[in-house]
Amino acid sequence: MPDLSLEREQPGFVIGVDEVGRGPLAGPVVAAAAWIDPHRADPTLLAALDDSKKLSRKTREALAPALLADPGVLVCLAEASVTEIDDSNILRATFLAMTRAVQDLAQVMPGPIALALVDGNRPPPLPCAVRTVIKGDSLSLSIAAASIVAKVTRDATMAALAQAHPGYGWERNAGYGTAEHREALTRLGATLHHRRSFAPVRLVLGETGIP
Repeated sequence: MPDLSLEREQPGFVIGVDEVGRGPLAGPVVAAAAWIDPHRADPTLLAALDDSKKLSRKTREALAPALLADPGVLVCLAEASVTEIDDSNILRATFLAMTRAVQDLAQVMPGPIALALVDGNRPPPLPCAVRTVIKGDSLSLSIAAASIVAKVTRDATMAALAQAHPGYGWERNAGYGTAEHREALTRLGATLHHRRSFAPVRLVLGETGIP
């Protein structure tokens, strides 16, 4: 289970950063940056945190608003749009979303950020020191908090887009390339929310265009 060991290794304010949505064929990539004050955060809430992928949807959807409401937790969200993904690439767009989230969090922190713990092995060019942590959302509570809020936020975004673009199953697959989504992409064509730079979408665009 994640804890605050990594956060305590560095003096000063240490935050966690994670992203959701690098792999989908549609929708934005969403990043979150989180800081946990161990003296003020609800210990019961912290004990419930884990890698968002290991938690049920019901659990994630209960934890995310609790994290946002807890006076001992600060979380800021940001995204990079489909246009930004296609204009650069998914890695650069992910870094852009992370940078925006960290910049927003820095504005509400009680002091300067000393270090950002970033899930994964690719360090983004953040306006502070960075330490990458493989499987960080299973090790760091602040990364886990960021992971949960980012996941719930992006899932809600895709569910809302599904209302306007039925048939792709985004309310279930969050834009990932499931068999249901790929079949609908072939049958219905691509929407403006699909990532044109991703191969399955490029293939459909060559055949059907964007409706």
